[in-house]
Amino acid sequence: MHEDSLLEDALVRLDDAAAHLSIDPDVIEKLKFAREMTKVRLMIRMDDGSRKSFLAWRCRYDDTRGPTKGGIRFHPDSTADEVETLAFWMTFKCAVMNLPYGGGKGAVQVDPRKLSKAELERLSRAYIQAFARILGPDRDIPAPDVYTNSMIMGWMADEYAQIVGQHEPAVITGKPIALGGSLGRGDATARGGYYLVRHLAAELGLAQTMRVAVQGFGNAGQHIARLLAADGHKIVAVSDSEGAVYSAAGLHIDLLLAAKADGKSVTSTTGHGGHELLDPDALVGVECDLLVPAALENMIDEENAGSVKAKLVLELANGPVTPEADAILGSKDVTILPDILANAGGVTVSYFEWVQNRQGFYWTVEEIHDRLRAIMEREGRAIWNVAREKNITMRTAAYVHALGRLAEAIEAHGTQSFFTS
Repeated sequence: MHEDSLLEDALVRLDDAAAHLSIDPDVIEKLKFAREMTKVRLMIRMDDGSRKSFLAWRCRYDDTRGPTKGGIRFHPDSTADEVETLAFWMTFKCAVMNLPYGGGKGAVQVDPRKLSKAELERLSRAYIQAFARILGPDRDIPAPDVYTNSMIMGWMADEYAQIVGQHEPAVITGKPIALGGSLGRGDATARGGYYLVRHLAAELGLAQTMRVAVQGFGNAGQHIARLLAADGHKIVAVSDSEGAVYSAAGLHIDLLLAAKADGKSVTSTTGHGGHELLDPDALVGVECDLLVPAALENMIDEENAGSVKAKLVLELANGPVTPEADAILGSKDVTILPDILANAGGVTVSYFEWVQNRQGFYWTVEEIHDRLRAIMEREGRAIWNVAREKNITMRTAAYVHALGRLAEAIEAHGTQSFFTS
């Protein structure tokens, strides 16, 4: 997969969806390009006294339906193309869930594991100093993403408050609870996917107990494994950036979670509780009913899609399946619950946090879970129905569902036919 094709691949989904709707060409013209992309160099003082610069971006893709919303990732391989693509996906994800947002995204090209905690704080604050004019509770609202967390969001929100001279918690979501974060945000991405699978279980023909493989054992991967294991499903394989483990009888979730909490790889549990070492590349092909890609983009491609044995794929990562792999999985009758629906629990609870910050009134975790479940079930059911009616995949149906809402908002400003009639 050549690097410059990520956004092109994403735009294929837009064209696929447009074929199933009669929408004005103005809509496609607007959604084909990012509205605003800013690139800066962040210069920070390192602990050894030297200065070092890091490339950083913020993209506001489309704000027709409201302020842009999207995470900030710290990753050594981040590119402008990736940031734009992620912002495009966020535009559709917010429309899928009917949130009053457009799509945005940000990144810093850095390996945060090579920074001290003090350097990480300086980098986080430098990001806000550089992008403060772009951000705002009514303009662009960041959140955590790959290798960023609630503490980093807390530093960022604090830096923004110092710049604008007042407490402004709604500028950033995914903050620590003590700083205006929302209960239920930690496991929201996985919980949304979990509610979706549970709600559509009968239609998907899922067994009472499923064998599950989870690729990527970060926040989303850990929480989905925990939630599904608690329901009696067997987690047979998991992987992280250092390797993978497998057990046909089911892995011991507590062992895996304890290893990660200790800062170790899942591979450190090998030899305990029947855990065996597995080649991480072999994870997508293990014998299982549900495959959960919860790592990075393009992890299932034309090279490995043929080896997938699961009948259901739950995309907790963004863009984990390439369009070529989509076609291969489709020919094998594999159902994919697409990222813009499956992992939208995270942005939905971020929306709840923003609402709570703005009204200064906070909900219980039970209220958060109930509201999240209601939205996941409502939009999941609507997309399932679109897929059945139009005889299209769940992915295309999700894009059709979102594009209908985006088109309505864009067309409300007037289209060519309006101005020439």
